Amino acid sequence: MSYPDKNDVYKLPRIFQDTNKLQQSLKNKPESYWRSRGNTMALRLFREMSTRVPAYKDFLAKNRFDPTTVTSIRDFPKIPTINKDNYLRQYPKEALCWDGKFSECNWTVSTTSGSSGEPYYFPRTDFQTSQYALTAELYLRENFHIQEKKTLYIDAFAMGAWIGGLFTYEAIKKVADKGYSLSIITPGIHKQDVINAVMNLSQEFDQTIIGCYPPMMKDILVQGESQGINWSEYDLGLIFSAEGFGEEFRDHIHEIAGIKDIYTGSLNHFGTVDQGTLGHETPVTTFIRRNSHGNKDMFKLLFNDSRKQPTIVQYLPELFYFESENNKLICSSYSGLPLLRYDLKDSGGILKNAYIENVFKKSGRDFKDELKATGISNKRWNLPFVYVTEREDFSVKLAGGMIYPEEIRKALLHNSVSRKVTGKFTMEVINDKNMQPKLIIHVEQAYNLAEKKGLSAQIQKQVVAVLLENNSEYVSNYKYYGRKIWPKVILWAYDNPTYFSGKGKQKWVKK
Repeated sequence: MSYPDKNDVYKLPRIFQDTNKLQQSLKNKPESYWRSRGNTMALRLFREMSTRVPAYKDFLAKNRFDPTTVTSIRDFPKIPTINKDNYLRQYPKEALCWDGKFSECNWTVSTTSGSSGEPYYFPRTDFQTSQYALTAELYLRENFHIQEKKTLYIDAFAMGAWIGGLFTYEAIKKVADKGYSLSIITPGIHKQDVINAVMNLSQEFDQTIIGCYPPMMKDILVQGESQGINWSEYDLGLIFSAEGFGEEFRDHIHEIAGIKDIYTGSLNHFGTVDQGTLGHETPVTTFIRRNSHGNKDMFKLLFNDSRKQPTIVQYLPELFYFESENNKLICSSYSGLPLLRYDLKDSGGILKNAYIENVFKKSGRDFKDELKATGISNKRWNLPFVYVTEREDFSVKLAGGMIYPEEIRKALLHNSVSRKVTGKFTMEVINDKNMQPKLIIHVEQAYNLAEKKGLSAQIQKQVVAVLLENNSEYVSNYKYYGRKIWPKVILWAYDNPTYFSGKGKQKWVKK
């Protein structure tokens, strides 16, 4: 696998050309086979970058690293990592490209949201679209059987300079052009336009798939329900991206959508603007999440000291080579700007199939037998797993303890409040008039909420209950401070632009 000298576009390896055969190979070839191909890619990428990317050559020289010392994949951990601050922002765009060529190439450029710093503009080529299209075709065949069903894909990710909406359109169009009965409409984040598409088009298809940010999906389903849509009539499938969620959220969304198969009815992506779509949930990853949830010993063996349910996905090592150092994820790939040992600034780890089987065995359970009993053993791919947890900078500190968005999300899914709120919120810690820190949670009311009396108190009660059950730091502080560290809940009308602009990803934390 080699990057060409011209056009900066590179074709998928031959093994990925026939998706039907690939689908079978993922089930038949051992994990070691896929890992070996990933090792070969990573080494080749390093050798090419160290000779053909001006910025990377300079970066290695400044770090006094001799590239000739890397002779096998075992040498990879000694290569210095790169990130936005020590690499991307230190060099002009052309120096970061193959052979120092930027303006001569044909790019599609996307920007980060800037949620963790200044926005950065990432160029990509048709190769990144081909990677995403391959991933999408695999799960659309495996989970949703697009080879057998007439399918409408509603792309409800944000359009514009962000990667989600346009990247998804480009990838799904590539899949459709291979001959599937697959149609696309692109309403973006305009919720009523998504609902209108369902009302006017879905009856013409065997199934409808909606690609959408998780918080916005609930808005669409509830708002559509209030307008007379019976979602179970449309054989609905859901594709999520951009952020994680708990299994309680999946259950809640499936119930509203009338989706019966918990393992194949929805899936989440793990991706970045930097490198593209890195992996996605499979029926097996959903099985692992659901079975480790509530089992503290199994959860710790799988996910170490994670404070929340991680997003766990499977990935193709030949496209994205993952490493984990000190619980931080590092990824190497032929992305638009080639990146070698790139620090994603995400916490997480890598899991092998054999390790997962052993964790189940330690709990007195047989992983293979349980997959068979669940009916998904025929959907098992022999690919490695990567999991990612919520970033530390997406949290607030109260009385020295950390409060995470996942804990508030879980509280808002409680039966007593879930139909009265959208699930979106923004939390912040401010000092009150006595200069004591106070947790403030701004919560968006549900669409057309008729009665909100007592709702703030109900939410407050559920938040405290979840924190006392899941957050040891809060428990310790509560014993000392008592009700002084109860949160203050402020309700906002649906779509109020102060905290809920609806123009992209929800800002869960204000600092």
